[in-house]
Amino acid sequence: MKFHDFNLHDDLLAGVDAMNYQNATPIQEQAIPRILEGKDLIACAQTGTGKTAAYLLPLLDKISHAKHGTTSTLVLVPTRELATQIDEQVTGFGYFVEASSIAIYGGGKSEGWEQQKRALTSGADIIIATPGRLIAHMQMGYVKFEDLKYLVLDEADKMMDMGFSDDILNIVRQLPKERQTLLFSATMPNKIREFSQQILNQPEEIRLAVSKPAAGIDQQFYLAFDRQKIYLLEHIIKTQDVQSMVLFTSQKAAVGGIVRAINKLGIEARGISSDRTQEEREEIMRAFKNKQFPILVATDVLSRGIDIDSLSHVVNYDIPRAAEDYVHRIGRTARAATKGTAITFISDQDQDRVVKIEKLIEREIEKKNITEELGLGEAPEFDPKRFSGLRGKVGGRPERGDVAGALVAAATVAPARR
Repeated sequence: MKFHDFNLHDDLLAGVDAMNYQNATPIQEQAIPRILEGKDLIACAQTGTGKTAAYLLPLLDKISHAKHGTTSTLVLVPTRELATQIDEQVTGFGYFVEASSIAIYGGGKSEGWEQQKRALTSGADIIIATPGRLIAHMQMGYVKFEDLKYLVLDEADKMMDMGFSDDILNIVRQLPKERQTLLFSATMPNKIREFSQQILNQPEEIRLAVSKPAAGIDQQFYLAFDRQKIYLLEHIIKTQDVQSMVLFTSQKAAVGGIVRAINKLGIEARGISSDRTQEEREEIMRAFKNKQFPILVATDVLSRGIDIDSLSHVVNYDIPRAAEDYVHRIGRTARAATKGTAITFISDQDQDRVVKIEKLIEREIEKKNITEELGLGEAPEFDPKRFSGLRGKVGGRPERGDVAGALVAAATVAPARR
């Protein structure tokens, strides 16, 4: 189905043409007509399927037929990276519609606060915001949403994981009850469904099956305790042809240690986490995309906001919480019928997640055990039933929350290798 088949405003279609969008994806085909009809919607589709355009296009169509000057649309997102990406897409699609938008994010008041305040008080058509930052503005008393007609929760599952539930409910309580609400999520756990019942009105539901990883991806699973991972990573980098790699870790405290370990191998790596400013993150991302350095280390929190593909390697230093996130991450390699390698480290406490991944992708992956031959000692055996429920507990190794400590401890595990 082509975008010109939808009953969209001519000015909006001019923007679609300028962005070189031609054929609608499945989520767009199903979501756009329902949103145009004014229905509340729950849509479950993995990241990378085009769901941002699935809600932006119909909402921009509505804006194109309305008066400008007040905020009609609020999009809540988990990270500043995603807010920036959506803001850029609004600029592209809505150029001829003359729709205004701004991304609201940041930590302290100094970081874009006054510019954000002006947009919130003057009434940009579309506000894209992280919940915490928006609440900080709302507490000052100058944010007015009395004319708001559309609320979008994008990456709702990620916002739940990050603990934004109360913030979102706090924001929703201050919005008009008569509105259209759209919830988009890569996964649909029970907590999302229960949460949606509090803020949506008789929503329709779209649920797309998760696509399987491309055949060209070499999926490699390695068993390793947390303290062994850094040395296992060094071995892999030394023995594989790494041209471009993104490594994901669940702990921002671990980013610096991983980057330093890679740099000691004579290979440049840089890291991004929520501790860096938006400008620093954007500069690092640009440099990586321009192939100025080969290895990027990032936290799970930023994983969905990283718009990079065509990688030679993706490494899950820690297994992602949702099996769908695993599929999306490794899908950044082996694009366009090329080959790629996806490496995942399996510790004892994460083995139940492996079972869920294999169930989703409908295949079993060999679990490699090479720590002993590398002089690192025994790796955990693969026994998901035995290790179920172990996550976050102490079991002869650093606690889950002390990955930085694990990196320090690793230095004393195998001194002979140094």
